[in-house]
Amino acid sequence: MIKQRICIVGDGLSGLMTAAILAKVPGIEVNLIAKKGTKNADKRTTAISDTNFKFVNQNITTLGQKFFWPSKKIELFYETSKEKINFLNLNEANSNLMYVFENDKVKSLLLKEISKNKIRLIKKDVKNLEELKNYDLIILCIGGQSKIYDKIIKTRSIKKNYKEVAITGYVKHNFKTLNTSQFFLKEGPLAILPFSKNYFSFVWSVKKYFFENNSKKIINLVKEKIIEILKCKQDITISNIQSYPISLTLRRQYHQKNILILGEGLHTIHPVAGQGFNLVLRDIKKLKEIIKYYAGLGISIKNSYALNDFYNSRKPENTIMSLGVDATHSFFKQNKYLDPFKEIIIKNIKDNETLKKFSKIISNRGLSL
Repeated sequence: MIKQRICIVGDGLSGLMTAAILAKVPGIEVNLIAKKGTKNADKRTTAISDTNFKFVNQNITTLGQKFFWPSKKIELFYETSKEKINFLNLNEANSNLMYVFENDKVKSLLLKEISKNKIRLIKKDVKNLEELKNYDLIILCIGGQSKIYDKIIKTRSIKKNYKEVAITGYVKHNFKTLNTSQFFLKEGPLAILPFSKNYFSFVWSVKKYFFENNSKKIINLVKEKIIEILKCKQDITISNIQSYPISLTLRRQYHQKNILILGEGLHTIHPVAGQGFNLVLRDIKKLKEIIKYYAGLGISIKNSYALNDFYNSRKPENTIMSLGVDATHSFFKQNKYLDPFKEIIIKNIKDNETLKKFSKIISNRGLSL
């Protein structure tokens, strides 16, 4: 079997996960390139579906279930001028709908997995892709803003600036029970994601001007809002507040020659549905299948149709899911003319069992049915 060399540029969550999983393919040697210097701690959480959790657990056994907090119930609420309508409850009796994990902890474990599998970790700043020309495949996992993409991708991407900011953080509490929830509030959607017995994380997407006007008192605003929607009778403690701008980016072109874009460089979507990293994991799963197929035949990835196969198999779902999330966000945005009609639609959703079943399937498996 021909030994083929893959280079992954970027040691964020996507890069680390890709390296750890592709290293399991027979006949593949993986190198991981990370920027020099220290990085800021990633004090965020990520939610993944049951199907994606099983894929990760099968490929990286050292992670184990203890680092993933399961959820069997998800509740959705819509705020009107009079009430917060609980319009959709998703339940699973015998399995979990989703899992939430702390990014920092999983990234540390992935680094240990990479060391254990003898994946070469190279500390350097990549400014010219010519430095990597000896690799059979180059995978770029360098976030959504890198200028390197412009040197290899000429086709214009689908882009949308939401002019919104996502506020994230951890909340310490003493509630007996707490379900994963999504509140569609007048200021913007707010997600509650439990990740341990006494902690949950939140993601609150608000208008940029709202965030800027309230930046000095944002912690108090977040605390007041969470106390209001959860009807807290005891105090809560908020920590690890972070914020980042929200946008939609969809690449029309995924690769050039033997260079592939993966992770946030390929697609960034609104966090309202929690599907961002789920799409990344489905990309990694398909890429592994394709590489394993060509490597098993003894065909050089560099001179094969591997990346074209990846593009053809993943672009439809990435595009439909991303634009679907965009449409969902647009539907729930406050609009004084449309809100009365939306309330009627939302109230009718509550008892629609077919919609509940369809929502669970799509959230779990995407469009790979």
